[in-house]
Amino acid sequence: MTVHHPQSPQFFLTSPSPCPYLPGRAERKVFTHLVGERAPGLLDLLSQGGFRRSQNIAYRPACEQCRACISVRILTDEFRPSRNMRRILKTNSDLVGELRGAEPSSEQYSLFRSYLESRHASGGMAEMSVLDYAMMIEDSQVDTRVVEYRKRGPDSGFTDDRSGELMAVALTDVMSDGLSMVYSYFETEAQERSLGTYMILDHIEKARRMGLPYLYLGYWVKGSKKMDYKIRFQPQEHLTPKGWERYQG
Repeated sequence: MTVHHPQSPQFFLTSPSPCPYLPGRAERKVFTHLVGERAPGLLDLLSQGGFRRSQNIAYRPACEQCRACISVRILTDEFRPSRNMRRILKTNSDLVGELRGAEPSSEQYSLFRSYLESRHASGGMAEMSVLDYAMMIEDSQVDTRVVEYRKRGPDSGFTDDRSGELMAVALTDVMSDGLSMVYSYFETEAQERSLGTYMILDHIEKARRMGLPYLYLGYWVKGSKKMDYKIRFQPQEHLTPKGWERYQG
């Protein structure tokens, strides 16, 4: 039996659920499926409209009375790290971040579980099994990579050894105009490293070296402490009703 997929994507709307960013509010999302050979091009197009990817789903907020979620992308060519960011880069100069295929491992899952238990023990991902984690990594119809950040080995000055301790992981999509950080996690006990900030800085540099003008960071919500860190990486553009505009903050 031949199945014919429609040429235009079909969009669906979720039921209201509690907002994870602003207390007392409800959220809804509009979403569509990313399937087949058209998926990469569709993701490129939808990302321009503020959509994000989760496995083979592209989604964006569609709340009836709230527009707090603002899509953010960093201008990689113009970005210059602050003094504090340069300190973070220096602190993590013993790490090597390697773009790998989207393949899960038990080592990744162990770090992932440790991260969730430390930072998001009551969140929606807290009950994810090893199979759920594998699906998060593998279930993609687009160009998805895993960036593993490891400590350099003893001879790394000559060999760029990548066999050291796993410190952080980023699930990243490679699109036609930029990198998109889908999800990241890290060793939470290494607080002095500021690994979350370091991964963003490294992705900015990776995108620049790949000739990609943007790093997509998902949504920024003014007034949400969870999202405050994103506004530090400037210059950046925000998606407004008029399109992508340079943020003047």
